[in-house]
Amino acid sequence: MPQTQVLERIKDAEREADEIVEQAREEAEERVEEARAEADEIRETAREEAQTAAEQRLAEASEEVEAERERILEEGREEREQLTAAAEERTEEVVEHVVELFEEAVHAQT
Repeated sequence: MPQTQVLERIKDAEREADEIVEQAREEAEERVEEARAEADEIRETAREEAQTAAEQRLAEASEEVEAERERILEEGREEREQLTAAAEERTEEVVEHVVELFEEAVHAQT
């Protein structure tokens, strides 16, 4: 094989190698970009899921707080009713006692 042909084949092989290397570099860059885009999507999805979970926990906590508030208010209403009933039951007794004290005070002055 003549030397010019050998040199030409070497140059062709080098060009082909350069093309292969360039194509591999481009494919690597594409893969890196795809991986970055996928990572961004995963992060965004995770952020959205975390936000949704936090909102759900907040809503559940608010419901629990509201239920506890209602329970406390109901206990307060029941206690108020009991105290009112007890006071009403003692009203006559207290009036009689006050009248007795008044009568004693009046008798003591005479």
